[in-house]
Amino acid sequence: MTDLSMTDLTLTVERTIGAPPEDVFNAWLDPAMLQQFMIPGPGMTVPKASNEPKVGGRFDLVMQAGDDAIPHAGTYKEITPYERLVFSWESPFSVDDSTVTLTFTPKDGGTHVTLTHVRFADEQARDNHQGGWTGILEALAALHS
Repeated sequence: MTDLSMTDLTLTVERTIGAPPEDVFNAWLDPAMLQQFMIPGPGMTVPKASNEPKVGGRFDLVMQAGDDAIPHAGTYKEITPYERLVFSWESPFSVDDSTVTLTFTPKDGGTHVTLTHVRFADEQARDNHQGGWTGILEALAALHS
């Protein structure tokens, strides 16, 4: 049984990316771009990504780690162009109502991205996701450097 207090765990990662908010925001809605940066760790790939970028639309992607294909999906809850993106996060490691919020703020000729992920099964799951999201933002920044 999951301790309900643990499902309220939150993590936040931030990164300034050297591209305008429009480009950074749009990367999150473009399956070809998702395949290039939704890589939470070294040696991982994203062989499949698809989405329907509208509120209520779904995204699906597969993160590949060696022989392990790990499906991830979600539903877009909010899409405010170039400013904010909110979606559910569904994976073998997530809990119900796990949600990711991204904000995109112009900064120093680029974009400051703040990613907040809420609801985890436990602290270890949160910490693992913190590393994964940090890797994803680093990969996104590398695409725009």
